[in-house]
Amino acid sequence: MTIADIGKIENMECLQDRYEDRDITDAYTSDLLSDVMANASEYSVLITIQAHKNTVAVATLVGVPAIVICNNRPVDDDVLETAASEGIAVFRTAENQFQTSLRIGEGLKDL
Repeated sequence: MTIADIGKIENMECLQDRYEDRDITDAYTSDLLSDVMANASEYSVLITIQAHKNTVAVATLVGVPAIVICNNRPVDDDVLETAASEGIAVFRTAENQFQTSLRIGEGLKDL
């Protein structure tokens, strides 16, 4: 699965598309950013409801190239600008984290 493949998932909206398309090897679902720092793997997609700059900072630190914001949470322009400057894709969906994790997990099954 690639970052671009995430955008092809039904009900997925790409909010920040200035990124280098690359393979996603894992997914991590959490709203506790210290948990993400400790446990998310590089080249995974972060599935969360945390739509602020600290989420982008943690993704950068861990090497997570894509973030999916669930429950149609609003994402401020400054968050998207920060993500663009770091080359991190940002997607949004109306689905909850469980549903989103299942959909992305389906795409990762073939790896």
